[in-house]
Amino acid sequence: MHGAGPRLVLGLHRSRHHRDILTTALNLGVSALDTAAPYFGFRSHTVLVETAADLLPKFAVSTKVGFFQGAGGVEHSLDPGRLRLAVVEAARELGREPDTVLLHNPERSLAGLSPADGHALLGSACTALADAARDGRCRDWGVASWDTRPLRRVPTDGVPSPDILMVRAGFLVGIDVLDATAVLRDVWRAGEIWGMSPFGGGGEKMWQDFDPRSFLHSRHDDLSRVQAAFRAAFHLPSAAAMAVGTDSPHHLTQLVQALDAEVDATAVSRYLQALRRHRQS
Repeated sequence: MHGAGPRLVLGLHRSRHHRDILTTALNLGVSALDTAAPYFGFRSHTVLVETAADLLPKFAVSTKVGFFQGAGGVEHSLDPGRLRLAVVEAARELGREPDTVLLHNPERSLAGLSPADGHALLGSACTALADAARDGRCRDWGVASWDTRPLRRVPTDGVPSPDILMVRAGFLVGIDVLDATAVLRDVWRAGEIWGMSPFGGGGEKMWQDFDPRSFLHSRHDDLSRVQAAFRAAFHLPSAAAMAVGTDSPHHLTQLVQALDAEVDATAVSRYLQALRRHRQS
């Protein structure tokens, strides 16, 4: 899953889990899938096997643990025992060990805790996943966070450093979250940054009043605004891979084509500076 150059990871958050998008991904050279235990009504793992068991060995699969079905609905937990069982269950449902297991939105359980209590809870959860990787339950482990601000406030000394830190990316991410991600990345010494949700769940209408192509070098003027927004998201924040969901083979093809575009780092820097000035005004 690791390698030089920007990489696309096919995300299954809102996917219908149809076989055609998986075959299209493979044909385009996309060989990484990202899902989670609660996706598709807590059926993502089993539906993947039902529809594409023969294709799954061709993908590096990442999944997430931390959300559980409870008596009152979906609940979040960082209990290490529940997390260890969830990793085992994911492998059983997938028919194989996942390549990567991510701690799913730990900020949900850390909100409101003191730094000391948050440190203890996060440390035990991360240790559970680090132990799972050590024991061969997965190859890599990491943390997926929708809002890194609560995580930034938790001390990371003594907490295992994740192989992967997955965070929100793109133009719809506020500067407070982007700056919190930068701090967390540095103090936690995460091995690799993955972005996610570069379009924030929106469609092409979002880009009618804003042209992200100004963030690419001029020789890429043939790309669409959506393609430019996707490619620039790799710099907001700096990420090696981007998890993006689509059920459209055409849309996926367009995104893969955008990977070769070169981003204007100076334009990105000016954009971030403008966001910080606006925050202070």
